[in-house]
Parts: sequence; structure tokens; C-alpha cells
Amino acid sequence: MRKQTYSEEVPVRITAPTSLTTLVQAAMIAAIYVVLTYMANAFGLANYAVQVRFSEALTILPYFTPAAIPGLLIGCLLSNILTGCALPDIIFGSLATLLGAFGTYALRRWKWCAPVCPILANTIIVPLILIYGYGLMIEGLSVLQCFGYYCLTVGAGEVISCGILGMILLFSLQKYKHIIFQRQ
Repeated sequence: MRKQTYSEEVPVRITAPTSLTTLVQAAMIAAIYVVLTYMANAFGLANYAVQVRFSEALTILPYFTPAAIPGLLIGCLLSNILTGCALPDIIFGSLATLLGAFGTYALRRWKWCAPVCPILANTIIVPLILIYGYGLMIEGLSVLQCFGYYCLTVGAGEVISCGILGMILLFSLQKYKHIIFQRQ
């Protein structure tokens, strides 16, 4: 057996603990979510019946890492608070994002299913927030008719945000997933 001398270089690999990596990834995702929401707000796209939040494209990230689940929840919660949303929107809008994130993670084996759960969760929950949280009833329509209308409009925005922009993001990140979302 050979003795190691001081002049020989010993490769040292310093890695962050998995929990720290997860925390940093979640924090970065939350921060990016808030910034993208502010951008959509600046263009008038993030509120009302048809909501195209650029940040909703990030709901595909649980496909790559479970750290995205708390990151998306915190990002949505902060975005809703900072943009002055009503309390029901802060609570239930954030829960819709959380449900969508869990669904994306659960369906991560099927790439094309990544945006399905966020689209469905928001298409069902956000219209209820619009009706009961903001009192946005359309004159001459019943609650059920308003719900149907808002499901169509919110659903259209979610298909754009999660389905189209989210899948573009997914395919863009696919090539770099082992670098960006490496597991320890």
C-alpha cells in the first residue's frame, strides 16, 4: 500500500446537504414566481376573468423537483398578498396552486400531463373565488352560468400559462435538468 504525500492533490467535493439544496431551490422558485407575477400585473394580464400569469408556467417545475411544491405555494401566497388580492384569493388561490403542484409531482412520469393538474385546479377554484371572494357576478346570469363563464375564461388563461408557456419551459429545462435540479 502506498502512502499519500502532501504534494498529491486529493479531490475534495463539497456539496450542500439535500435539505439546504431543497430550501434554496424552493426559495428561488418562490422569488421567480413573485417577479413573474409582477411582470404580468404590469401588463394587466394577471387579474380578472382571463388571467395569464407568466408565473403559472412554473407549475410544471414539480416535474423536475419536489422543492418546487413549497416554492410555488410560497411564491403564489406572496404574490397574492403583495398584489393586493382579497383574502379568499390569497388563501384559496394559493391552495389551488398547491393542489396543482402536488398533481404535477404525482404525474411526473408522464411529461405531457405536467400542466393538467394546475390547469384543472385553477379552472375550478378561481371561478369560485371570483364569484364569492370578489362578488363578480355578471348581470342577468345565475351563479351557475357565471361559474361556467369563468371556468371557460380562467381555463383559457391557464391553458396559455400552464399548458403552452409551461410546456415550453419544461422542454427548455429538460436538456439542463441534471445540472439545475441535480439530486444529492
